[in-house]
Amino acid sequence: MSGRALSFGTVATAYERFRPGYPASLVDLVTAYAGRPIRTALEIGAGTGKATRLFAGRGVRVTATEPDAAMLEELRRHVPATVTTRQAAFEDLRSEETFGLVYAAAALHWTRPEGRWNRMATLLEPGGVFASFGGPFRLADQSIEERVQRTREPFLDSDEIASPDGTPADHAMQWPGTELERAEWFTDVEQSVIERRLTMGAADVVGYLSTVSAYLELPATDRVAVLDAILAVLPEQVEISADITVHLARRRDDLP
Repeated sequence: MSGRALSFGTVATAYERFRPGYPASLVDLVTAYAGRPIRTALEIGAGTGKATRLFAGRGVRVTATEPDAAMLEELRRHVPATVTTRQAAFEDLRSEETFGLVYAAAALHWTRPEGRWNRMATLLEPGGVFASFGGPFRLADQSIEERVQRTREPFLDSDEIASPDGTPADHAMQWPGTELERAEWFTDVEQSVIERRLTMGAADVVGYLSTVSAYLELPATDRVAVLDAILAVLPEQVEISADITVHLARRRDDLP
């Protein structure tokens, strides 16, 4: 796991405050795909527990794993006592226990590609479900988006993370579905989108950006300067396009 992936602990409180949670329809989608009750789940890179709370609230026994100690501490403040928490990177997990669901909420791209799907399969029960979900956080008004891009350019070319396998943005199947379709351990790969629009105050938008890894990697003076500059060009209220792309796959039953 890269140093960039472990940068969020410095802003754990802001991450919890400014990052939006997930809609209940996400659990409905995953449950419908599973076609059977989901009783146990393992979350990879749980952050401050935004998705943990959603699944635990539906009676799923969640084991939430997170490599960053500060993020995990923040998570423990917000999740119910039924959640098991563990400080661990995905690569350190062992398959002594298997789960009906393994999922990653805007975290899978931080895992190492080598052996990713074999390891994922060993953590799942036969026929168990893997889910990955997340998506870009963009200003819905294109003119405001372009204004922010021009403001950001002296500091950053982009604040988004490119597709880990180079899949073009206009490709019908996006990553990680592209990898799942090639992975011998999985079948029934599906991709769907939950449309989501949010209205946020300008200060909250900048608060969200302050938790994005591209800004966290900047020198402190540059980070303050660019975030202040973005705040200055935003209107008081901002409409956000925050669609959630969901990838689902099933562990093959015939694996050894």
